[in-house]
Amino acid sequence: MNDSIYLSIQNSPRFKELVKKRERFAWILSAIMLGLYAGFILLIAYGSHIMGTKLYAGSSITWGIPIGIGLILSAFVLTAIYIRRANGEFDDLNNAILKEAQQ
Repeated sequence: MNDSIYLSIQNSPRFKELVKKRERFAWILSAIMLGLYAGFILLIAYGSHIMGTKLYAGSSITWGIPIGIGLILSAFVLTAIYIRRANGEFDDLNNAILKEAQQ
């Protein structure tokens, strides 16, 4: 593509909307993940009695293990949420921007 097409895309209100929506959504998901990690670290620091409690009597597994696994799985879930929205709404906006620029 040539420079005039790039400029028309950059100046497009739809492009600005796409960038704004995508950045806002990414920041929200990042804040959620940061909050989960911070909560996990705080739970380790101040709730070690919870993290060290066995799941049931006679178990060698403590609550810290499933909570930690849940934290890791939450990263995958948030990534899947972003991918779903990116492949849906964001791709639709991107295609509309490209069609508009090629006209």
